[in-house]
Amino acid sequence: MAKRKIIKIDREKCDGCGLCIPECPEGALLMIDGKARLVSDLFCDGLGACLGHCPKGAITIEEREAEPYDERKVMENIVKQGKNTIKAHLEHLKEHGETEFLEEAKEYLKEKKIDIPLESKGPEPCGCPGAKMRDLRDTDADVEDSSEEKKSELRQWTVQLHLVPPNAPFFQDADLLIAADCVAFADPNFHKNLLKGKFIAIGCPKLDNIQAYKEKIEAIISMNNLKSITVTIMEVPCCLGLYSMTEQALEESGKKIPLKKIIIGIDGQSKQNRVINGNKLEFKDISHD
Repeated sequence: MAKRKIIKIDREKCDGCGLCIPECPEGALLMIDGKARLVSDLFCDGLGACLGHCPKGAITIEEREAEPYDERKVMENIVKQGKNTIKAHLEHLKEHGETEFLEEAKEYLKEKKIDIPLESKGPEPCGCPGAKMRDLRDTDADVEDSSEEKKSELRQWTVQLHLVPPNAPFFQDADLLIAADCVAFADPNFHKNLLKGKFIAIGCPKLDNIQAYKEKIEAIISMNNLKSITVTIMEVPCCLGLYSMTEQALEESGKKIPLKKIIIGIDGQSKQNRVINGNKLEFKDISHD
């Protein structure tokens, strides 16, 4: 038996920000019950790509004796974490085509007289609800018939967070909108309700380099006298990182800038509006007319 490196998550320190999730290319991490979890040793290479993205220092690398992979040993740890983690692990094996290990896991549960959680009919790739295929067509929905041409509220170019210069003159004394890429496609009122009167930076916290994002956001905040910051994200877990890094960058800057979070559902409706101004928090539900 040889030693190998594997990440370890301190559940007490983890605040569920989700920044580590998109940085694990093997899909070994999932958000379960509001905490990041390593659901399978099988897909953890121990390289620690997620380490630099945990603001709480909850992720470390430990070196322990381990066979190349032993499903039964993994299950011994999995079952201690509860039904949700067991279910996530089984689906994880199924999604990656590890049929042999999946059968071993089920056999272990049977031997221990532990119920096998029902598997979803449509498994989500890498356990991520944001990647699950959904058909949103509604055959009974009214089709909007209007000859009125909509006006674009875009006031700048470029808009990509990676490309926009932090010292761009339009950011000075501006209301800044930081938006996840998918929001503009999901929200039919994006220009009217979210973009109007603001300058924007967009990005995808799942597919792009979020460390570079955080550094760019920090630079924009430090170089400009922003009036407000609005972060609009999709309701999927991987989007949370965009808001978390903005909140952290603002906190580290020491500036008191109103920060608002707007969550857009897959159906295009706003789920929640969270306003932060200094230490005052206000929660309210909002919807688009």
